[in-house]
Amino acid sequence: MNIKLIRATIEDSKELWQMQLESFQSLLDKYQDYDTNPASEPIDKIIYRLKQEETYYYFICMDDAKVGAIRVIDFKSAGNKRISPIFILPQYQNKGIAQIAMQLCEQLHGSENWELDTILQEEGNCYLYEKMGYHRTGKIVAINDKLSLVFYEK
Repeated sequence: MNIKLIRATIEDSKELWQMQLESFQSLLDKYQDYDTNPASEPIDKIIYRLKQEETYYYFICMDDAKVGAIRVIDFKSAGNKRISPIFILPQYQNKGIAQIAMQLCEQLHGSENWELDTILQEEGNCYLYEKMGYHRTGKIVAINDKLSLVFYEK
């Protein structure tokens, strides 16, 4: 399994958006978090982010297939970095791809001062981030009666 990152551009916004919708739809159906779930976002939000100087979107590629994407917000002057979002298409999930993609991002952007948040109820996500060296900050935000976000840093 050969995993690599390819930087996305504004011309890739529709493809990124469609992959994001497909990747997050099952979580939207499960938690009905219409205000926060990336599957509810309009394409304009992707375009807006791609125009931000501190945003780096990467396609996550396995061999020659685009299997997901990751957005890194890198505030170079402050040294802080954030992942928001990372997603893998459903048919490629649970194969260790996200872990490799995060390691590749650390090689590109540095291994310190990272933060992210995820769904507290998704134990697999929490396990992945904790295995990657992220620690809970103690901040938890209830989105609705089914879902809370838990915040991590590394």
